[in-house]
Amino acid sequence: MKGLWKHLTPFAPDQSGAVSVLYELGGIIVICDAGGCAGNVCGFDEPRWFESKSAIFSAGLRDMDAIMGRDERLASRLADVANKVSAKFAAIIGTPVPAVIGTDYRALKRLTEKKTHLPVITVEATGMELYDKGEEEAYLTLFKTFSKEKLPVKKGKVGVVGATPLDLSNLTAAEDLRQYFNEQGLEAICYGMGAGLDDVEKASEAERNLVVSPAGLKTAKYLQEKFGTPYDVGYPIADKLIPDLDFSGKKVLVVHQQVIANSIRSELQIRKCSEVTAATWFMKKKELEMPGDVNLKEEESLSELVDSGDYDVIIGDESLKKIVPGFKGLFVSTPHFAVSGKLVKS
Repeated sequence: MKGLWKHLTPFAPDQSGAVSVLYELGGIIVICDAGGCAGNVCGFDEPRWFESKSAIFSAGLRDMDAIMGRDERLASRLADVANKVSAKFAAIIGTPVPAVIGTDYRALKRLTEKKTHLPVITVEATGMELYDKGEEEAYLTLFKTFSKEKLPVKKGKVGVVGATPLDLSNLTAAEDLRQYFNEQGLEAICYGMGAGLDDVEKASEAERNLVVSPAGLKTAKYLQEKFGTPYDVGYPIADKLIPDLDFSGKKVLVVHQQVIANSIRSELQIRKCSEVTAATWFMKKKELEMPGDVNLKEEESLSELVDSGDYDVIIGDESLKKIVPGFKGLFVSTPHFAVSGKLVKS
């Protein structure tokens, strides 16, 4: 039945993506909700929560707050927290409640900056978009706010944009990328995973930027326009996501976020695959598309694609198996945390 989701749990929403970008940067993160969205972020969508805490708070909105639009109350609560928590900035993340009541984020930003004496960024998430939309807005707002000074370029320094657990599904991915570049005599800074706000402020030092998810592309373009920093797109350690098997002559379907799917495709082409199709439920940038790539809309989109595609191999999250029970080929499990909440096994 069209539009019916029977097997997959709801994907991570935009507010979760925004929090994922900001999680490690030393700010106070306020999720503008009644409590449920903050609980979902910490309990389901942020795997780092169980290893390292971040200053994430719920605004604790109540019925009358939504009806009356009590921004002053939120600003006072945030100011109280700022007096007790050492923070470099504050972030206010939207949810369905402020979206419905039409919260004026610019006014809220001015009010809270006056109360807290901290720089405040706002991400107008609505809870109606997927995680990568929230990531994209959070990255762009973050760099526009804090990456202002043009500094001398450091030779060999690479800025990695788009690295979050929701996209890379591996808590050691940033360290793996740093090691990869270190072996080439380069220094990698993975913004938001193992790098702090100071690194964001010094973004203009990077000789090049690397975009590892579609959500980072708009920010890479901004940094190129503002500082002249060129960028590449790809996930250079994608070979680690594919088992050492003979893929020669095989027809393969890869289901993941667009950059990882493209990077897996490049690796499979090296291994002499006959044909590789990339499919995603998430953000699909036109400049990264290849002919035949598929934008999935619902579960049935995947089952129909597999039924008609005559694929030998599917590479995707383990949870997708339930959608294609009749598939007789090889299924290679490559976790996507935003889909299943499962991480790559170390």
